Amino acid sequence: MKTIINCETGEVTVRELNKAEKDQQKIDEAEIAAADAALKTEAKTKATAKAALLSKLGITEEEAVLLLS
Repeated sequence: MKTIINCETGEVTVRELNKAEKDQQKIDEAEIAAADAALKTEAKTKATAKAALLSKLGITEEEAVLLLS
């Protein structure tokens, strides 16, 4: 469903999406899903690197925070 609001008249129109709009919606949803997956992968990679560094240094995250404060 698509809601169109004419700000000048206040008229509100609700209609089904046409084929082009449905196709674009599918593309947009796929792009959002891909971006979300990339962000999650990046966060996991950073967390793994952080854990590896802390392990290599032999300190906890709390100790690292104290050192950097």
